Amino acid sequence: MPALIVVVPVFLVAVSLALAQSLGVFPLVGDSRLNLDAFRSVFSDQELWRSLAFTFYLSVASTALALGLGVAVALAFRRLFSGSRIGAFMLQLNLPVPHLVGALAMVLLLAQSGLLARVADSVGLIDGPAAFPALIFDVRGIAIIAEYVWKEAPFFALMALAALGPVADDFEGVAATLGAGRWRRFRHVTLPLLTPVLLPASVVVFAFAFGTFEVPLLLGGSFPEALPVLAYRKFTNVDLAARPEALAIGVLMMAIIALVTLAYMRLGRRFARRQ
Repeated sequence: MPALIVVVPVFLVAVSLALAQSLGVFPLVGDSRLNLDAFRSVFSDQELWRSLAFTFYLSVASTALALGLGVAVALAFRRLFSGSRIGAFMLQLNLPVPHLVGALAMVLLLAQSGLLARVADSVGLIDGPAAFPALIFDVRGIAIIAEYVWKEAPFFALMALAALGPVADDFEGVAATLGAGRWRRFRHVTLPLLTPVLLPASVVVFAFAFGTFEVPLLLGGSFPEALPVLAYRKFTNVDLAARPEALAIGVLMMAIIALVTLAYMRLGRRFARRQ
């Protein structure tokens, strides 16, 4: 409650101000009348739709890859390093690393002058670092996805390991004695135990990847831009008249994340009924 007393009013005030300015209540430019001009301008701009599609692609791809890798790591960890403190430490090693630091590490690793390019050149795989594929500032956002996967896969792995406790071992043992193979045990025992934990974790990771701007700002190209970068560019424009458009984009992002959260809640209820 003490934390909520501080956080909730700040959040509500920020959202209220963003919504008001997106609707034209912006005294700094001499206009305080409610209108939808910012939303009309944003929705009529093809750049918004390209950025929206690119942001969805980044968020869905990074969440799916991090989820798959995290589950695979968790299952391998249970088999090979169960109870190992060193293994648990290695699994949690990158969790405190900020995404900004991870993005800079991706530049040093994946750039054409980075570590991988130099190693590939030294072993004769490419003819000079300049021949290394351009993975930074590219239209596919490979470096952005790689950073999200690197950072979030251990989070999924830890969540999966928390769900696969001694009860999971008992259930899997019973299924094995009844003749269930490895795939059937995973499908009918392990996966139902993981779903209630990994579904909300996926929503959290998707929302973060959809809304954060520092990673696509550092690793993404100028076209197409991720939606948070587009909003940031409009917000910092010297023309203050562009600020309502930036906040309209912010309101759109909040609405999309809210819809994804509502969809998760409905799926969670359906899954609970089936259980």
